[in-house]
Amino acid sequence: MSDETTNGAAAPVQQDAAAAGPAFSVEKIYVKDVSFEAPGAPQIFNEQGQPDLQLNLNQRVQRLNEALYEVVLGVTLTCKVGDKTAYVAEVAQAGVFGLVGLPPQGVDVLLGTQCPNILFPYVRQAVGDLIQAGGFPPFLLQPINFEALYAETLRQRQAQAGAGDQADVASIEPSGNA
Repeated sequence: MSDETTNGAAAPVQQDAAAAGPAFSVEKIYVKDVSFEAPGAPQIFNEQGQPDLQLNLNQRVQRLNEALYEVVLGVTLTCKVGDKTAYVAEVAQAGVFGLVGLPPQGVDVLLGTQCPNILFPYVRQAVGDLIQAGGFPPFLLQPINFEALYAETLRQRQAQAGAGDQADVASIEPSGNA
């Protein structure tokens, strides 16, 4: 047992854990950035019309060390009524995840599917709270299929790799014949 204090932070993943087999852990979940704007308030509250919602979703992954990764799930929700912006809510929900003893493909799959699935309920709650605190009707962000998004990302990577391979072959063959 150790007397080391971490001041509320999760203990780092042990390097010898790799010897015990593959492991996945949630080390920390936190809000990295939050923004809410209602540029037309209070006049926008009197506007009539169907709101037009635009959702922008992004994910960033940063490797912190051999076993830890930071995953940031970003959501920007813009609501317009007519040509006026009612509100813009932005949340960057982050987590630090421990992944040890996994092959690179397994790490990629977990970072692209499971980590955003874990972060999603937190970002959903934060966005909903911001919108309601801004004086607008409650909004519940619908579930997102991160597995399908990851599969689409893989297809795009393969298409880009295939196009790159064809371009490399085309440029190599002529110079090889000379």
